[in-house]
Parts: sequence; structure tokens; C-alpha cells
Amino acid sequence: MTMHGDQVDVTTETVATLIQEQFPQWSGKEIRPLQSTGTVNTIFRIGNDLSARFPLRLADAAETRAVLEQEAQASAELAQVSPFPTPEPVALGEPGAGYPMPWSVQTWQPGTVASDADPSGSDAFAQDLATFIASLRKAETRGRRFSGEGRGGVLTHHNEWMEECFEESEGLLDVPRLRQVWSHLRELPRKSADVMSHRDLIPGNVLVAGGRLSGVLDTGGFGPADPALDLVSAWHLLQRGPREVLRRTLGCDDLEWERGKAWAFEQAMGVVWYYVESNPTMSRMGRRTLDRILESME
Repeated sequence: MTMHGDQVDVTTETVATLIQEQFPQWSGKEIRPLQSTGTVNTIFRIGNDLSARFPLRLADAAETRAVLEQEAQASAELAQVSPFPTPEPVALGEPGAGYPMPWSVQTWQPGTVASDADPSGSDAFAQDLATFIASLRKAETRGRRFSGEGRGGVLTHHNEWMEECFEESEGLLDVPRLRQVWSHLRELPRKSADVMSHRDLIPGNVLVAGGRLSGVLDTGGFGPADPALDLVSAWHLLQRGPREVLRRTLGCDDLEWERGKAWAFEQAMGVVWYYVESNPTMSRMGRRTLDRILESME
């Protein structure tokens, strides 16, 4: 089942043709589709050390190229400050073989995503996660500010989207209670300046080995945002005890911590209903996050 109405399907044969035509130096490498809970790209492995990412949703080719170039720059910048391994950009492919948009190639990062290797009860993992977030916060913004797109700016700017989520969630969730929660969370004031942020620390973007953080994926969104934004990871990834370890290690005050809860709530509300049939793993993540948030407010 497709996840989006404008989704573009990509086959192994298409990828093989594109590589042969545009990057013949890799044409002898095995090409394997990657089973993923990702919602933005279809991913294929190229041999053992590379991966190709194909945008899932149909968009203008020139606009897609600009986005991919920006993501490559962001990924390269994050790799310079991260204490944990992250994928690095290698090349940008062009439309062809029936695929209508540019696509990207980056280094392959081995590991097991947190969706499959649940680290939620690990204090050590929580400390690693705090170390990663702190390292990004220390990076220079160089005068850049939040772009205004996606999460990381003003909570109330998401009211219209949240109203759609509440309407679509009737029959799935306790909507009256969740409306009350949002009416409180969205009014939390913002006092801190933007810091550099991963901007999407969900289980599918975090690699785990032996209960420890071993790498971070999907780094193309690295940029300035609300310091509380990366705290969504506390609710998406951690149980109560390790959550407190993360908070204590980062030294979060009450307001920052609550705003992190607000951003996690906004994200979770969206994924529960949108992916309930097309991506059950993402939908379940949203439910689990909402359960943790509601439990914390009792």
C-alpha cells in the first residue's frame, strides 16, 4: 500500500539503469531495496558502502534538486560536529529511466534502527542521545534562523494542521482529551534563541548497537530551530527513567522540557491517523508517544 497519493514508485531495475547511465563506476555493485519505515524516500543499497535515496512524492525537478543540494550541505555540516557516525553525501543523480526527479547517493551507515532494537529502557542510550543533542546545540548557527517550514518555530502556527489531525483521529484516539492537551501545550512561551537541531529524532532515524547509540540517519534537515525540538526524542524513544536521564544530562528547565513534549505531541498526532494503514510502524510510534505524554500529565 502506498503512503501518499502522489507517491512515485521506484524499482530495482530503474535504479540499476540510472546507475549504469550516470555512475558507471558503481554498475558492478549489487543493488538491493531497503525495507524501511521512512516516509520521505525510497532507499536502495549500492554494494556495501553506499545508499541511493529517491524522493517518494512527485515534485518539480528543479525544486527537488535544490532541496537535495541543501540536504547534502546540511548532512556534511552535521557530520563535522556529530560525535556519532552519520551518512555523508557522495553524489547527486539526475532524472532518467522513467524516474522524474533528481536523487541522491550517500555513504551507507550500518546498524539497527531503534524501531527494531528498542533502546527505550537504557540509561546509557539516553546519555548517548543527550551527548548527540548537546553537540548539535554547540554548533554555530552563523546567523541563520528557523526557516519557517515544518516543526521548530511557533507552536500555534500548527493549529490548522492539528485541527485536521483531531478530525481524522475520531474513532482512533480520545480526541476530546487530546484537544485539551494541545490547548495547553500550544500556549507554552518561547524564550530561547534558535540552536542547530537534527529536527527529526524518531526511532527510524536512530541506530542502536548493544543498547547504545551507534549512529544517526536522515541528517539533511540539520538546521536552526527551537532548542526544544530535538527533545521529541525523549518521548519517541525513551521510557520514564531514561527520559529523566536525558533531561538531567542536558540540564533542561521546565519550559524547554514542556515545549519538547509539545513538539512530540504535534508530530505524534499526525502520524497516527495518516499512516494507520500504509505504515503501521509509524502509526504505532505515534500512539506510544501520545501514551507517554498523557501518562506524564496525570
